[in-house]
Amino acid sequence: MQDSKHDIHTGVDDNAVVIQQRKGSSGIKGIIENPYVFAVALFASLGGVLFGYDQGVISGVQEMETFMARFPMDSTTNGLVVSILELGAWVGAWIVGYFADKISRKYSIVLFSVVFLLGSSIQGGAQNVGYMFGGRFVTGMAVGALSMLVPLYQSEIAPPEIRGSLVSLQQQAVTFGILISFWIDYGTQFISNEAQWRVPLCLQIAIGVILGVGILFFPFSPRWLASVGRDEESLRVLAKLRRVPVDDPLAIAEWREIKATVEFDRRVQAEMYPDLVQQGTRTAAIKVNLLGYVELFRKGMFNRLFIACAIMFFQQFVGVNALIYYAPKIFQSVGLTGDTVSLLATGVVGIINFVLTVPTVLFLDSFGRKPMLLAASAFMTCCMIIIAVIVGMFSDDWENHTKEGWVAVVFVYIFIANFAYSWGPIGWVYGSEIFPLRARAKAMSISTSANWMCNFIIGLITPPMLDSIGYGTYVFFGCFCFISFFFVLFLVPETKGRTLEEMDAIFGGNSAAHDAELMAQVQQDVAAEPIPGVSKV
Repeated sequence: MQDSKHDIHTGVDDNAVVIQQRKGSSGIKGIIENPYVFAVALFASLGGVLFGYDQGVISGVQEMETFMARFPMDSTTNGLVVSILELGAWVGAWIVGYFADKISRKYSIVLFSVVFLLGSSIQGGAQNVGYMFGGRFVTGMAVGALSMLVPLYQSEIAPPEIRGSLVSLQQQAVTFGILISFWIDYGTQFISNEAQWRVPLCLQIAIGVILGVGILFFPFSPRWLASVGRDEESLRVLAKLRRVPVDDPLAIAEWREIKATVEFDRRVQAEMYPDLVQQGTRTAAIKVNLLGYVELFRKGMFNRLFIACAIMFFQQFVGVNALIYYAPKIFQSVGLTGDTVSLLATGVVGIINFVLTVPTVLFLDSFGRKPMLLAASAFMTCCMIIIAVIVGMFSDDWENHTKEGWVAVVFVYIFIANFAYSWGPIGWVYGSEIFPLRARAKAMSISTSANWMCNFIIGLITPPMLDSIGYGTYVFFGCFCFISFFFVLFLVPETKGRTLEEMDAIFGGNSAAHDAELMAQVQQDVAAEPIPGVSKV
């Protein structure tokens, strides 16, 4: 099937021309132009809702009378109950890379939705602290896995001009989960029995069921399909996502880019591990898989891994989750008294966090990653310094300095607002878009695990820090806000508008003459191949 309108034998050089000529809009217009892709990405972001809900719900639950009566704890144990979710998430993020490549991104989401249901059930029915530890650890494994799977899946179905917006839906969903958990906690605090905390912990089960079952009705990642040799299905899914016929030049050009990247990675693997690849055994495949992790620490790839992990480090060490996990305690530390008042103030944190993530979803691909990170780091540094000064000066006599206490609360809100449009969503976007296909799942599992380990540390150390050093807690986090500004300024390249296959041009992983020559040959070979399911017509 070949005519003047649909030339399915588009050449290597023509692929980029076709894509550039047909490049869509970014922002709101781009989302409107891609309703099906938006719907798929939006549904997948339910994984983020689970992530946010389980993060936020413990904030209010741990302050409830019936919870404290059932689980009497000191500040260290309290910190461990909160942070063990992150330890489980660290484990989940490490192991999910294998499943993402082996059984697909989609089926991995189903698998870890089931794990989430198990952990949530244990939490909701916990009879002692041991059950609560176990339930939160198992839930954390699922949350950690989903926090890698969802942005990976979203980035691989999205056209480059709205990829940032679609992957930002993950963080938007996280903030929505936090928001509803805060207000559910506020509503159930008036229950006089253990349903006060069991209901909030069990409600998340319904979201897990919807995600696990619903994702089965959505497509596989076209990049994953190409990586396992399902070429015809890959092209068909890609055309459906772009809402064009399978013989459309745009779909064919983009599919050829994906196919070339997959084939390039295979040839590189065959060159690097020829003996193992030729064996073709399960043991050899496992060895190649493990060596894939080793490859991430080699020149041309390690700088990407370092930047992705460092962004996740700063995302946590600027202190946002100290505010999320321990919001009632934080607000009590700046002078608010009474459970109702602190929970209400916490609910406002959830609203601000959710609302201020919206601009990122709409405009990230217009403004770019770097400017938004730089602006936020500057404002967050100022906020932490001001909060530290106020707490340091007036924490011994809040009763006579209520106005100063509310000023501190306002700056907590300003801090949350700046984090919400920047480090929150961009941390997930950046790591999902900078790695080549052969390394993407493994690299994201490492960067995501770095996020969760840092998250675990923050959750564990915050209660003792608030108890022992008071305002020094805010100084501690303010220092990392300050450092993050210069990290972004000097070390983080802008990736706005680049295709996943173009990242090598930014980071230099494909700059060697040999790799460039190999890629050129692969592109020629792919261009000469018939288009699956099209050329047969």
